[in-house]
Amino acid sequence: PLNYLNFPKKNMAITKSAKKAQRQSVKRKLGNLQYKKAIKEALKQVRVLAAAKKGEELKKILPQVYKALDKAAKAGVIKKNNASRRKSRISIFAAKVGKEK
Repeated sequence: PLNYLNFPKKNMAITKSAKKAQRQSVKRKLGNLQYKKAIKEALKQVRVLAAAKKGEELKKILPQVYKALDKAAKAGVIKKNNASRRKSRISIFAAKVGKEK
């Protein structure tokens, strides 16, 4: 698993404050990657369920997708309107899949 200790180090800083800034930057990047990974996994589940035409299961998983998007927006990984737009498109997509039966 990725963590600060085994994260590749580039452009080693010289001053103490620059070293600290680099450590902070790596930690923030790893945190942001977790939010992005949660979004990608949730969207992948949506696509898999849509391909299998499982509308009911898709509707049950939507709150998890919304939660991942909202958390990422709250943390500043994605912007608020980006999360809102994605939720809107996913809900429209889910509605279409639900009607195809």
